[in-house]
Amino acid sequence: MYSINETIVALATPPGEGAIGIIRLSGKEAIAIADKIFKGKRLAAQQSHTIHFGKIADGDKIIDEVVISLYKGPRSYTGEDVVEISCHGSQYVLQQVIDLCIKNGAHMAKPGEFTQRAFLNGKLDLTQAEAVADLISSQSGAAHQAAMHNLRGGFSDELKDMREQLIKFSALIELELDFSQEDVEFADRTQLYALIDRMTYATSRLVSSFSLGNVIRNGVSVAIVGKPNAGKSTLLNSLLNEERAIVSDIPGTTRDTIEETLNINGVLFRLIDTAGIREHSTDTIENIGIERSKSAMSRADIVVYLYDVQQNDAVEIKAQEEILINAGIKYLLVGNKVDEIGQHVAQEKFAAVDGPALFISARDKENIHQLKDALYNIIAEGQVQREGTIVTNARHYAALQEVLKSLEDIKAAMDNNLPGDLIALDIRRCLYFLGEITGEVTTEDKLDYIFSKFCIGK
Repeated sequence: MYSINETIVALATPPGEGAIGIIRLSGKEAIAIADKIFKGKRLAAQQSHTIHFGKIADGDKIIDEVVISLYKGPRSYTGEDVVEISCHGSQYVLQQVIDLCIKNGAHMAKPGEFTQRAFLNGKLDLTQAEAVADLISSQSGAAHQAAMHNLRGGFSDELKDMREQLIKFSALIELELDFSQEDVEFADRTQLYALIDRMTYATSRLVSSFSLGNVIRNGVSVAIVGKPNAGKSTLLNSLLNEERAIVSDIPGTTRDTIEETLNINGVLFRLIDTAGIREHSTDTIENIGIERSKSAMSRADIVVYLYDVQQNDAVEIKAQEEILINAGIKYLLVGNKVDEIGQHVAQEKFAAVDGPALFISARDKENIHQLKDALYNIIAEGQVQREGTIVTNARHYAALQEVLKSLEDIKAAMDNNLPGDLIALDIRRCLYFLGEITGEVTTEDKLDYIFSKFCIGK
């Protein structure tokens, strides 16, 4: 069972050798434990939010010269007394200090236990706590922006405002049940309709933002596919601006998928260079690569179909376009080697192709910037930099769908003049799922699962 009474310790910086490593203690005995091993000022007598230089020692044995940061509860990250020991970054030194803390009464922290304590002590709600993990793992500007918005309470404020307004009506409807014999209405049904409409609009907006949020959090997979020698590996190198893939004039040079990441306007794209797709190859290894290319194509968020503007014609590319459309795949048709016939000729030759198309020279890096913009626009559609909450968490998304369903049930109940006790049941259900998102309604098992996905020192 989880015990908030224990004092916990963990390495707060990434494991491995570095200039500095930080060890964090949190709990009612944090300062007392630190005082037992710190040779310097007596920490218990010092002011909160102060820094102190001294030595960590095990008896007469000096382990390291350190700087200690002191935060007395409740003015700390966890709401408890917190001591952070900044040591030299030797793995040996760090482990010696952690072992010394444990020897003097601390317990090794579980993954996410510091943030879990911040939640349990009311320093963060659950959406803000999860935003901490999102911020730590953010790998792009958009992911950072979304995490910071939630960490500052932007998402929480929206949900709390909806919940508070709905609680007021719920209380009035519950009051009506106490006076059911008098046939009175305390809750203004017109105002309740207006509230349900506002909440439905806000919740629908949050639910619809998840597709974009999922992209921001996990990145976008882009499969570069096409026939052998279309220039796929050259295109990958041009997009990355480095020689990542082997390039040659021999068809079938790429035998396996190669994956690299590219940041475009704050969104992370995972580029997958695939083996050229052709029929009736007698090379066993090449055939395996072709099958992997088809698999990558089916799983990708976007398919860039690259073709040679000299070797292919409009009929062939239009047929390929129909395959992509029928498969429900977001795609971009890219004609390569335009440097050999010119942009104008290429545009006339493939005028019959309907879908989104670009003409580039991967070798000369012509129109590569336009290709990046096109990839970004297919996914983002101008929304990534928008103000307001973007839902990036699958747990939030599932709960918001239940909120939306409950709002529809409340409105349907009022439309059909159902009794107040039935309306109250639907309102309670809506309040339950709103509270589940922020952690006002939760269980210990669910909390343990959510925080187990954090890193240990956080």
